[in-house]
Amino acid sequence: MTFPLNLNELIGQYGAWLAFLAIGFAFGYALEISGFGNSPKLARQFYFKELTVLKVMFTAIIVAMVGVFTASALGLLDYNLIWVNPTYLWPGIVGGLIMGVGFIVGGFCPGTSLVAVGTGKVDGLFFVFGVLFGIFSFGETVEYFNDFFYSSYMGRFTLMEWLNVETGWVVLGVVIMALLMFWGSEILEKNVGGMDQSNAPKARYYAAGTLVAIALAVVFIGQPTTEDKWKIISGEKEPLLQERAYQIHPGELLGLMHDDKIMLNIFDVRSEADYNLFHIANAKNTSMDLLTEMLPDLLLEPSNAVFVVVSNNEERATEAWKMLVAQNLHNVYLLEGGANFWLDVFSDEWNSIEYAMLDGEIFLHDFDAAWGENHPAADPDPHHYEIIFEPKVKLELKKGPSGGGCG
Repeated sequence: MTFPLNLNELIGQYGAWLAFLAIGFAFGYALEISGFGNSPKLARQFYFKELTVLKVMFTAIIVAMVGVFTASALGLLDYNLIWVNPTYLWPGIVGGLIMGVGFIVGGFCPGTSLVAVGTGKVDGLFFVFGVLFGIFSFGETVEYFNDFFYSSYMGRFTLMEWLNVETGWVVLGVVIMALLMFWGSEILEKNVGGMDQSNAPKARYYAAGTLVAIALAVVFIGQPTTEDKWKIISGEKEPLLQERAYQIHPGELLGLMHDDKIMLNIFDVRSEADYNLFHIANAKNTSMDLLTEMLPDLLLEPSNAVFVVVSNNEERATEAWKMLVAQNLHNVYLLEGGANFWLDVFSDEWNSIEYAMLDGEIFLHDFDAAWGENHPAADPDPHHYEIIFEPKVKLELKKGPSGGGCG
């Protein structure tokens, strides 16, 4: 994938700062020329007299949405690397209501108040002071409602997941909804605000048609599948996989299990029956579908997170590894020889190393009961073993959705 770009890598830290400054200036300029530094103009929104706020904001939303998902459909952008604010449903609703009341009373939102300050408006200055006071007050009192603040967590929850509809249809639906809102807002501005729409630019109709046409293209092109993404990176990753650059020795995994500097996630993709017979300590029994569901949260893990996939041998683990890597999850490895080789190394009851690399996903070890992780070999004492292996885990620079927000 080409985008998002890492500006620090491309143009250096100071160059990135200049780029951020230019983007911020352009954003502020766009708000100012739209009239968003004028509190009476903004307040008229809530009396249905002038709906410039709705039209400008929703235009920005649908243009950005169409651009993002068109680029994703064409393979130019990895949507997994785009920051999407996690959903905390009820705190979000309450926070939205509080901000809405503040918008009506003060005539500004936080971003537009800064624009007003930039153009020397005193009311904007008072609003900014109010924002800073609110931030300070929130920070000092959040401990009293912390449970509510983090309640109803839904993760990276999108319209596509809520409606269980393909991305393209959601994009088209939102574009049509926005255009209908624009049409309705002009009727309100004419009938309630007494505005003359005869001078409105006719180019807006061509722009609307263009957005609908592109949204339809997104529907028919579709979003890239995991297989599509793997094809893009397979030329780089497949040779490394064949060279066994990502298959870590059981001894290295044992070391990771006892390394406090590493946030280790072990995913056991075997059948539930094999998992119940024996599994490595703290390994999570998962399927490919479950890993896909977990992916949005996994992408938010910090840079010291390491993910290791385990199967009986390596076949099923390799498929899971390809899926996770194709979805741009970094620091993903698979256990060499799987659970079979792990037991060969850390248990004295069997000696089947010669079978560890057999094809297929057969669990080669018999147990008289379902031990789970209660068997001594599930969490061996690293001090009891002197194992020589080639270390392969190298923490990669995190390239995932790591921040976001609203001006």
